[in-house]
Amino acid sequence: MRVIQFTAALGFVGTVFSQSSTVDSFIAAESPIAKAGLLANIGPSGSKSAGAKAGVVIASPSTVNPNYLYTWIRDSSLVFKTIIDQYTLGTDSSLRGQIDNFINAESIIQQVSNPSGTISTGGLGEPKFNIDETAFTGSWGRPQRDGPALRSTAMITFANWLLDNNNSTFVTNTLWPIIKLDLDYVANSWNQTSFDLWEEISSSSFFTTAVQHRSLREGSALATRIGQTSVVSGYNTQADNVLCFLQSYWNPSAGYVTANTGGGRSGKDSNTILASIHTWDIAAGCDAATFQPCSDKALSNLKVYVDSFRSIYPINSGIASTSAVATGRYPEDVYFNGNPWYLCTLAVAEQLYDALLTWNSVGSITVTSTSLPFFQQFSSSITAGTYASSTSTYSTLTAAIKTYADGFVAIVAKYTPSAGGLAEQFDKSSGAALSAADLTWSYASALTAFGARAGVITASWGAKGVKVPTTCAPNAGPTVTATFNVQATTQLGENIYITGSVGALQNWSPDNALLLSSANYPTWSLNVTLPASTSIEYKYIRKLYGQVTWESDPNNQVTTPASGGIVQNDTWR
Repeated sequence: MRVIQFTAALGFVGTVFSQSSTVDSFIAAESPIAKAGLLANIGPSGSKSAGAKAGVVIASPSTVNPNYLYTWIRDSSLVFKTIIDQYTLGTDSSLRGQIDNFINAESIIQQVSNPSGTISTGGLGEPKFNIDETAFTGSWGRPQRDGPALRSTAMITFANWLLDNNNSTFVTNTLWPIIKLDLDYVANSWNQTSFDLWEEISSSSFFTTAVQHRSLREGSALATRIGQTSVVSGYNTQADNVLCFLQSYWNPSAGYVTANTGGGRSGKDSNTILASIHTWDIAAGCDAATFQPCSDKALSNLKVYVDSFRSIYPINSGIASTSAVATGRYPEDVYFNGNPWYLCTLAVAEQLYDALLTWNSVGSITVTSTSLPFFQQFSSSITAGTYASSTSTYSTLTAAIKTYADGFVAIVAKYTPSAGGLAEQFDKSSGAALSAADLTWSYASALTAFGARAGVITASWGAKGVKVPTTCAPNAGPTVTATFNVQATTQLGENIYITGSVGALQNWSPDNALLLSSANYPTWSLNVTLPASTSIEYKYIRKLYGQVTWESDPNNQVTTPASGGIVQNDTWR
């Protein structure tokens, strides 16, 4: 039993004597606060978004330690998917103006040239912009290829609702040109290196791959619906390829999804939980190929992910091994000294609520050898098999899993400040709110988790019945040839290498940097294959008996063409 004292700022005072009533009371009080907090961070009239253009979502009003007063494509798209779902499901009919502003803002931002490129040379992979819709030109982890997929998903949801309500003109004339730009980007670049959603690792990322697959599936269906059939075959082909690649993240021996193909970490990561909830499609049941929330792989992964935090946060000390705990991004996290995040902890609850809704729809729970450790948390004697909703085992399991899910919301309730504001993190020792205050994504995550608990089912996107092709295309996209020439005089035993911002240039690794040829000394040269239509940064380095010397700033930069080749002639700085 947890005893939690709330203040009048949350609308009630007193002691709550059960977890269920605690969660009920917290949701009743926090829901309007989260909704208001979210809307306060949207320009131009949000109370905390001064300077933001109409429809622009600020990540947080925080300007120092950290400065989040920017608009991220990923965050904005997830926030507006929440808003669009509320509007299209009839929860809040007042949101139409916000949606129209978002569509207009994103149509402008799409066209802004930025360090990742132009609209036709990779610029859609730029992760964040200034809140006045101008390019952010500082150094950053770029590109990030989940943004276009998430933005198109938000707009496709709205487009389908408009079509259902006899408004095809707006869809065809206004929405489709924006959506198509994003889908074309996804289709052409899904298999190129990307920074992950935490903006730290440049590799391939499970979350990015999962949302890219969703966007191509629903994009193909929308294109068919409005007669844009020329793109359907290409989108379907790439969706199959992405689905194939998605399977490669699964780590069968350890029972979890390895979140990133690079980075040197365990791969246990909230990235995977977020992917599951943001690609939920109740019509797909417990499909494991798309990692649906109730699939055996997703449930096994959830257990491994949650358990990885049990011993590393002091606030989790003393909590039973089968009870909810605070969770963060990944166990190796050192950002702000590595703490639980509100949105990560809520995401676990949301996956479990989504699973409960799906089991109710399917009418049974299937336990496999993969998911058995997850279910043994709730019934030590459970065995593999299918349990119909009419059985006592089904009732026992669903009741226990609902309690478990509520436990994660209760954790968030316990560490939410009395006024209800949700920051990015809460301290792993004291539980005090940390990092960016009023994080918009935290508010959105609260609203979607609360909605799932209340039985809200979002629109299906076409996951039902999709099959992993028997033959998968290799993970390789359009490429071009590049020749790098650099004038550099060296001493005996010294060599010149190159490394840069893409996998083909070893992702800024001095240890794995590529050796240039000195055949035409003092010109050092290298031929290499690079991804097409991509903005790339690079530097040359010297190595002499293990000592590494980088050339001076700034980074060299080149944008590769869509086809053909390039020659870069440089001089050592």
